[in-house]
Amino acid sequence: MFYNIKKHERELIMEKSKYNINYDNEICFEKISSLIQNNIITEEELKDVKNVTEYIEFSEMVRKRIIINYAENGVVFYSFDGIIISPFTTIEKGTIILPGTIIYNYAKIGSNCVIGPDSYIESSIIGNGCTIIKSVIHNSTLKENVTIGPFSQVRPGSIIDSNVKIGDFVEIKNSTIGQGTHASHLTYIGDSDVGSNVNFGCGTVISNYNGYKKFRSKIGDNAFIGCNTNLISPVNIGEGAYTAAGSTITHDVPENSLGIAREKQTNKVGWAKEFKKKNS
Repeated sequence: MFYNIKKHERELIMEKSKYNINYDNEICFEKISSLIQNNIITEEELKDVKNVTEYIEFSEMVRKRIIINYAENGVVFYSFDGIIISPFTTIEKGTIILPGTIIYNYAKIGSNCVIGPDSYIESSIIGNGCTIIKSVIHNSTLKENVTIGPFSQVRPGSIIDSNVKIGDFVEIKNSTIGQGTHASHLTYIGDSDVGSNVNFGCGTVISNYNGYKKFRSKIGDNAFIGCNTNLISPVNIGEGAYTAAGSTITHDVPENSLGIAREKQTNKVGWAKEFKKKNS
């Protein structure tokens, strides 16, 4: 902005960009007034902030100060790039925070986790040994040794038990997930209670909303949900039950049973050849 500008012109720009500190303004997601009350910044420091440029520089200094404080208490950072952490977050020793990660709103993160790169966590509790890669966690609880991501989202009201794997492009909303369950890719789990050691095949969707109301489904322990299954809530999938790939399940499946809901395949011999000839 100041390239090739004469000194007096530069001073005039700085004068016009004077910055009046508003104590409701936020740095690292927290109000300046709260940062002062908790001795993270001082009134004296603010007196040196006279324009927008200095405010941005001051905010960056505070961001690094907060990160260094976590580092001095045993949190590991390989780089500070793009990391924004509220000073009111709790992070235990041995956890690694990778670039591009944002954590705030009184989140609590256990020990020996790997968070990031490019992860976003707010108002959530993350247990020991969790890994969250390029994913978003809102107002939820993850217990120990949970793996999330990349490119997944855990929406508010979800509780994910220990040793669960949530892979790429999976969304969980207002659901409980039992120990050892896997949803490895391309799955939506909404308004559901899922047992332990359940396997979700690729492309599974729990259809919880009919345009007017949301409905809840239940999936028992050790169930196997085949690829491209649609579960039309409310349905119950019993313990140890299977759904056949490509099924749209609208009724309960008893325990240790197979639910199949798809058309019988029909082959029209020679159809493709005639189709191409007709349209060539």
